Amino acid sequence: MVQQIPLDSDDRADEIKRDDGTREIAADLAYLRTIMANVIYVGLPGAGDRNWVLVDAGVVGGKSTIKGAAEDRFGANARPAAIILTHGHFDHVGSLEDLVDEWDAPVFAHQLELPYLNGNASYPDGDPSVGGGLMASLAGFLPTRPVDVSTRLSSLPDDGSIPFLSGWTWIHTPGHSPGHISLWRERDKALIVGDAFITTAAESAYATAFQTPELHGPPKYFTIDWKKAKTSVESLAALSPNLVITGHGRAMEGPDLTQKLGDLARDFERIAVPWQGRYVEAPANAEDGTAYRQR
Repeated sequence: MVQQIPLDSDDRADEIKRDDGTREIAADLAYLRTIMANVIYVGLPGAGDRNWVLVDAGVVGGKSTIKGAAEDRFGANARPAAIILTHGHFDHVGSLEDLVDEWDAPVFAHQLELPYLNGNASYPDGDPSVGGGLMASLAGFLPTRPVDVSTRLSSLPDDGSIPFLSGWTWIHTPGHSPGHISLWRERDKALIVGDAFITTAAESAYATAFQTPELHGPPKYFTIDWKKAKTSVESLAALSPNLVITGHGRAMEGPDLTQKLGDLARDFERIAVPWQGRYVEAPANAEDGTAYRQR
């Protein structure tokens, strides 16, 4: 059974590898891999203090690396105007509390994601039954507890705008989590998708380590509503993005990527949905509260 769409070198975004470990893919866009997941820097090099934005916050222990890369890119002691979260899974908020304390920065996320960020609720348990590799087999042991940045946390505006990011809008792309969002910039068709879909096999420790370029749906072991996940990928494919940064894997661009993303949307059940799994038959969602485990 097909579980991925191969990507080749022509699909990869043109990148400038910087000494700070980031990969610059546009004048004001760079990303940094933090063991498992990417963090994204939005802003021009040398922008200075409070003139750039960080998207997501990597894994536990990544504060120094994320902060160091930021200072190399934007200037000594440069702090972000805000931290925007695509969602609150452990590999996207691992360094959030430390960075927020260091930078005194506001944090914005979707309203449905706030319980995981204000200490009130944990995610549903990961599902090792989906298969696909070592990371999936360990899913039951991966952290699902919330972080607490409630003193600096706000919901994203209902109108789709993103504070401190002119020209960008947020799109609700649930399925992987209830309040998952993606970020879209129309003028150059740039898309930051978090884990709505990814460009490597998150279930495989080998693929995670070596960034095997493949187009996948969201990480299977943490996705809790596959019907919504499909609808989210369909909405993103309809944008025909030219440049995509995902939460896992390399950035991709070009017309071939657009076509392959369309293929993923059309054949989502066969390519992305596991043939078995706890949440395949019984999704967890915000509507009935099953997506939130109270602490």
